[in-house]
Amino acid sequence: MGRLQGKVAVILGASEEGSMGAATARRFAAEGAKLVLAARRKEAVEAVAAPLDAVAVSCDITCEDDIEALAKTAMDHFGQLDIAVNYSGFSEQSPLPEVSGDALRRSSDVHFVGTTLFFKHMAAAMSDGGALITASSMTSLLAPAGLAAYAGAKAGADQVARIAAVEYGKRGIRVNSIAPGFTRSAMTEAFFQIDSVPASFLREVVLDRLVTVDDIANTALWLASDEAFITGQVIDMSGGQTLHRIPFASEMG
Repeated sequence: MGRLQGKVAVILGASEEGSMGAATARRFAAEGAKLVLAARRKEAVEAVAAPLDAVAVSCDITCEDDIEALAKTAMDHFGQLDIAVNYSGFSEQSPLPEVSGDALRRSSDVHFVGTTLFFKHMAAAMSDGGALITASSMTSLLAPAGLAAYAGAKAGADQVARIAAVEYGKRGIRVNSIAPGFTRSAMTEAFFQIDSVPASFLREVVLDRLVTVDDIANTALWLASDEAFITGQVIDMSGGQTLHRIPFASEMG
């Protein structure tokens, strides 16, 4: 029997085959979960969902009505919700002297406000315990130059996850964050076309290889399973890079 047999999972941010969301969907399906997959572009989600016999939904994490409707879709199709994973995100970069209020608000709306409302509505649909998981970032654990808007919002969401763990713990709902290191995915693919960028990150990784989307999916699987007696934690999935540092842009050519 699979580790998620009989479980229903929502995964938000599964619109590209090379994404963390798609990798997690494939891993969950292999372990027996029934899936509702979502992202802003429904056509892209459908391409990921079809081979997994998953339900595909359009959901913009900056729209609370969409998030509430996503939880309702799981209930309407399967009558339960046990696991909810949020991979929504985008990169927002600029040094503090150049950062704008609009940039701060864009990042906050997706990474902080959206994550908080995701916890709110997914937990409301969980009637018999469950697992809430969100993607944080290695940048929330370190202090990377030029990423105040992105890392600040991610770190804020990590604190919300801790608070959610306290508030929902008596209901048997576990809440945790995964903080990936520099991972080749749909969001970062452009950086991997510049050889000096992954090479600069690799020099800082203790375990001597970069993180993969499958590493993230395996971590999400454990956190989603009944094996994980853990809540309110940020799981560092950087391969040990947080023991070192994030390279400066000037080092990457």
